[in-house]
Amino acid sequence: MLNLFRIMAFYSLYLSIFVAANANANASDSVDFSGKTIEWIVPFKRGGGADQWAQFNAPYLSKYLPGNPEVVIKYIPGSGSIKAANAFEKNAASDGLSLLGTSSSTKLPYLLGDKRVTYDFSKWQVLLMYPTGGVVYVSPNLGISSYLEIAKLRGKKLIYGSQGATSLDMIQQLGFEFLNLQVSTFFGIRGRAAGRYAFEKGIANLDTQTSSSYLKHVQPMVEQGRAIPLYSMGALDEHGALIRDPQFPGLPTLAEVYELLEGHKPSGEKWDNWFSLLTVGFGAQKSLVLPKSTPQNIIDTYHQAFEKILIDPEYMAKKNAVLGSYKQLTGDAAVRLYQQSIKPMSNQYWIRQMLLEKFNLKIK
Repeated sequence: MLNLFRIMAFYSLYLSIFVAANANANASDSVDFSGKTIEWIVPFKRGGGADQWAQFNAPYLSKYLPGNPEVVIKYIPGSGSIKAANAFEKNAASDGLSLLGTSSSTKLPYLLGDKRVTYDFSKWQVLLMYPTGGVVYVSPNLGISSYLEIAKLRGKKLIYGSQGATSLDMIQQLGFEFLNLQVSTFFGIRGRAAGRYAFEKGIANLDTQTSSSYLKHVQPMVEQGRAIPLYSMGALDEHGALIRDPQFPGLPTLAEVYELLEGHKPSGEKWDNWFSLLTVGFGAQKSLVLPKSTPQNIIDTYHQAFEKILIDPEYMAKKNAVLGSYKQLTGDAAVRLYQQSIKPMSNQYWIRQMLLEKFNLKIK
C-alpha cells in the first residue's frame, strides 16, 4: 500500500510539473507587440503599386496584431528593389519588427541569377500574397485615341522608363517587342511611380502601372484625355488561360492586341516565353515576407492577423477601389503560391540571350 501511495505521489508530482511546463511554454509562445514599431519596407519610391498595397494594409495590421503596434512604411528605392532586398537579407532581425514587401522585380533577378542579388528569396517567410494586374498606356500626343488605333504606333518612337532589364519591366519590354513596337528605353528609374512621373512630364510617352497605382493615378489622366490605355496584362482563369482582367473588362489583353495587328492569335517560342514570365510576374506578383530565421510563433501571429484583416467588413468594403478585385492570400495558401512562383524557369537560357542581345546585359 505504501508503494502505491508513493507511485501515486510520483505521478501527481509529474503531472503538476508537466502542466506547469506547458503553461510556461504557452506563455512563451504568445506574442505581444505592445509599444513596438514595425517597419514595412517598400523597395521603391513613394507612389507606386507596392506603396499603395503597404499604405492600405498597414493600419489594419496595426489593428489586428497583438499589442496594436505602430506600423510605419519605410522606402528604400534602388536597383529595381534589389538594394532593399539585399539589405533586408543582411540586416533584418528575426523579432517580427521588419517586413519586406517584395514584387516580381525582386523575384525575377533572383530566378535569373542576377549577380547583384545576395538574398535568397526562397528562404523568406511569406505572410501575404497579392496577385495583381497592370495596364500599358501611351500619350495622346502620339496621335491615337483608342487601342483600336495601335497600328499607328508602329514606326513611331516610343520612349519608356525602366527600373532595370531584369525587373518586372522585362515582361513589358518583351511585350513591346512581340507587338513590333519601336521602343527606346532609358534605365535608372526607382520604381514605377518614377516611370509615371516621367510620363506626366513628357519625358516618356509610354508607361505601365500595376492595377492599384493605375486606378489611383492613371485613371484620372485617362478621364482627362491625358493618357490612352492600350491593353491590360490580363488575368488567368482556372485552367491557366489568359483572359481579360475583371478589373479592366473594357481593355484587351496583349494577345488580343496582337491578333488585332496581325490577324491571327499569338503562338511560338517568343509568345510562350512571354506568357511564362507573365504567370510568374503578375499571378504571384507581390509578397510580404519576414526574415528566414523568424520564430514560428511570430509567423503564426502574423498569419492570424491577416486572416482577420481579410474578412474585416471595412477592409472588404474599401479594398476593391484601392487594390482591385484580386484575391489576397495568407497562411498555407500564400505559402503554396509563393513556393510555386519561385520554381526555376525552364526558359532561363532564352531570357538570358535576349537580355544579352537587346541590352548587352550578361547574367552569370
